[in-house]
This record gives sequence, structure tokens and C-alpha cells, in this order.
Amino acid sequence: MKWTDTQLIAEMLFDLKPDIDPKTIRFTDLYQWVIDLEGFSDDPKKCGERILEAIQLAWIEEYE
Repeated sequence: MKWTDTQLIAEMLFDLKPDIDPKTIRFTDLYQWVIDLEGFSDDPKKCGERILEAIQLAWIEEYE
């Protein structure tokens, strides 16, 4: 799984953290949760704010 797999990442986070409202998360937490996901194999340094925003938006869609 890579940073560009935003939908898959969002679905996995939704399943793993169902009690968390993705609108309230900090990007530092989101970043750590993503790199800790089983199957995540991308370079942690390739992540930027735009990628985290895309993941957060996809997670919000799953959540709602």
C-alpha cells in the first residue's frame, strides 16, 4: 500500500478506529496511523499535507 491509495487507507482506518471522528484528528496522528497500517510499504518521507488531507477527506466520507 502506498500514499496514493487514499481510499484504501481511509477504509482501513475507518475499520480500525470506528470511534474516531476523522474531522477531529491531527495530521501528526493520522500520519503515524497510516505508516503503522499493516501492508503499508511506501516511504514515510514522501507524505505531505496534501496527501494527508486527501486521506482525511476519504475517511470523512466513509465515516458519514
